[in-house]
Amino acid sequence: MKSAVFMFPAVKGYQANRDYFISMVPLEVIPRIFQFIDEDLPPEIRAQRVLNKARIPEMRDYILENAGNYVFSSLTVSVDGEMTFDSVHANEPLIGYLTIPMNARFLINDGQHRRAAIAEALKHNANLKNEHISVVFFRDMGLTRSQQIFSDLNRYAIRPTRSINILFNSREESSIIAREVIERVSVFNGFTEKEKTAISNRSKALFTLSAICTATELLLHSIELDTEQKIELAVKYWEAVAGHIAEWDAVKNGKAKASDIRKDYICSLSIALAALGYGGNALIMAHPKMWIKTLSILDQIDWRKENKDWQNLVFINGKVSANRATQQAMSKYIRNLFLSSVGDD
Repeated sequence: MKSAVFMFPAVKGYQANRDYFISMVPLEVIPRIFQFIDEDLPPEIRAQRVLNKARIPEMRDYILENAGNYVFSSLTVSVDGEMTFDSVHANEPLIGYLTIPMNARFLINDGQHRRAAIAEALKHNANLKNEHISVVFFRDMGLTRSQQIFSDLNRYAIRPTRSINILFNSREESSIIAREVIERVSVFNGFTEKEKTAISNRSKALFTLSAICTATELLLHSIELDTEQKIELAVKYWEAVAGHIAEWDAVKNGKAKASDIRKDYICSLSIALAALGYGGNALIMAHPKMWIKTLSILDQIDWRKENKDWQNLVFINGKVSANRATQQAMSKYIRNLFLSSVGDD
């Protein structure tokens, strides 16, 4: 009597002197047959990292909130059990069906968090059950081989910078607004590093996209407007701010090099942009009719790094410190400067 089996439509491939298989598997099947079972084992005898359960809600919600256009990459699985591949036709030897006994052991080499997120998403949206995710099946060659697969799959996986994520992200409002702000604000357009979160010494950029995005999020916090209205307000604010920061204007008009401004002044640092966003939010919320006039107080700020006002505020032991404490201190400095200089509406 034959044992029960799983049968998957699959494509056969050949890599590193071994057969492997790729199949499209319905989402409802994923949590049933692919289990993460060695969580309690010591690290040296596990084939995977420990499941980080804190990541699951975010990944689950990503699926649920974007059910029409979410994207998940393949799961990679090692199978400890017999795998039989039968081609559908002699003329198509690489296309067929993969048969695996139900008592085989499936070990997830890559994708355990995706599997867990899919399981959680199915609890909230049963319609997802007939959608598919690609699964790559390898033959289980033992613990050492499974650990090596995990290592190799993650060896060259480099997390993209926050700036490049913002540049390519058309789903989140903050990213959409940041890109529009950079295009419409004259001092940002052409002077923003859009891919990296740090600016090279020779770059003509004054700002990074990630810093502008963070600062603009702080600026628009709790302001109830639609997306286009938020963009218009942000553009209006940053253009007004730029009119009172001579160093930005000098770079824009070719009178100073961005590298010199970055070297000698703090006005283009992420900590300063965030403070301007935070202070701007407080100003706009408190004085919506006259906030533009109040920005003239920026003319009085000495942005040079040697300004003693920045010591122990932005600089710690002679170096710029962008930790949470200095960011909060700088933000409060700008907020208090704005609010103390405004009159009654």
